[in-house]
Amino acid sequence: MENNSNSALKINQVISTFTVLIVLGTNVQLFSMYQGKTKVTQNNEQEKVQQVATSYERNKKVTTRSEINRTSREVKPAQASIRYKTIEEIKISTNMDLSIRCGISKEDFNKLMSKLKVDTSGFFKRNSNIIYDLCEKYELNEIFFCGLIAAESGWNISSNHRKANNYISMMSKGKLIKYSSEAEGLEAAAKLLHNRYLTPGGSCYSGKTLSGVQKRFCPNSSTWVGLVFGCMKQVIK
Repeated sequence: MENNSNSALKINQVISTFTVLIVLGTNVQLFSMYQGKTKVTQNNEQEKVQQVATSYERNKKVTTRSEINRTSREVKPAQASIRYKTIEEIKISTNMDLSIRCGISKEDFNKLMSKLKVDTSGFFKRNSNIIYDLCEKYELNEIFFCGLIAAESGWNISSNHRKANNYISMMSKGKLIKYSSEAEGLEAAAKLLHNRYLTPGGSCYSGKTLSGVQKRFCPNSSTWVGLVFGCMKQVIK
C-alpha cells in the first residue's frame, strides 16, 4: 500500500512538473509572438512615417519647382532673353531675306528713325513704333519696309500718297486705294507684303529677295531693285 502511495506521489510530481513546463513554454511562445507583433507594428509605423515624409518632400519639391517656374515666367518673359543687335551691326544686301527682321530693339529703331535726316516730313519718326510692331507682326525686315515706302512715296511722302494714306502704291482699278489713317495704311501695306509677296504659296510670291518681289510688284521696271536698295542704305547711313 505504501509503495502504491509513493508511486502515485511520484506520478503526480511528474505531471505537475510537466504541466509547469508546458505553461512556461506557452508563455514564452506567447511572449515571443507578442514581441514579434510589436516589432512588425513598429516597423509598419516607421514605414508609414517614412512614406509620409517622402511624399511630403516630393510634393514640396514639385510645389517649389512650380513656384520657381511661375515666378520666372512672371519676372523674366521670353523677350528678356533676346540678344538684340546694335544699330551698327545691321547688315543689308540685295539678296537678303526680306522676311527676316533686322534684329534691333524697338528703342534703337526709334533712335534710328529719329536721326533719319532724309525724313523731311517726320513721317518715319512719327510712325516708328507702328512700323516696328507691324514688322514684328507680319515678319518684315524694318529696313526694307522703310526703304520701300521711301521708294514709292518719297522721303517727304508725296501728296497723293499722303491723302490716301497709301505708302507703297497699292492700286485698285488704276487708282490708289484709300485708307482712313496712317496706321491703317501702314498695316494694309505690311499685310499685303507678308501674305502675297513674302509667303510661299502667296498669289504674288516669287522669292523673298528684292528681285523676287520685283517680279510681281513692279515687273516692268529695271531700276526698282536699285531704287529700293538705295533707300534702304539711306536708312542706316
